[in-house]
Amino acid sequence: MSAVKISDLKIFVSMFLLLIFFSCSEKPVDKRSDTKTEEITFIGLSEIGGQLGFYRVIKVTKDSIHFETGATSTKKHKEWHSAIKPEAWKNMTSSFKIKNLDSIESSPSIQPIDGVDESFQIKTNKRSHVYVNAHSDIHYNQFARFKQELLKIIPQEYQ
Repeated sequence: MSAVKISDLKIFVSMFLLLIFFSCSEKPVDKRSDTKTEEITFIGLSEIGGQLGFYRVIKVTKDSIHFETGATSTKKHKEWHSAIKPEAWKNMTSSFKIKNLDSIESSPSIQPIDGVDESFQIKTNKRSHVYVNAHSDIHYNQFARFKQELLKIIPQEYQ
């Protein structure tokens, strides 16, 4: 072989090795998102159905609560909004075990037989969960505790 071909081969191999070296270098990973714990950012509860078209919708965030109730047959509608204290938010969210949220199972709708469906929506900073009629699930006690905390906040005339 000629000296030109050998030097071209050496350049090619050295460039190839440099390319592999730089492509295999460890890239910095943003560990802040990994270390941030998953926390609840929104909780929604709705009860909808029945012969009179009953509905109750509650939306709770870290700093506020929105409540609507009524019946479509009588065209009655009431709303209530309020700011909530950090302690109230902590009490409401502490009823949920985030690690159990993936294992909770919904049940079929009972609206077709004039029943009222209960739906929960729980959003975290990483995921969103929706449950319909989860009464028979073993983890339903979390929802029941949340509803008890709601009763402490919502005025009596709206309950």
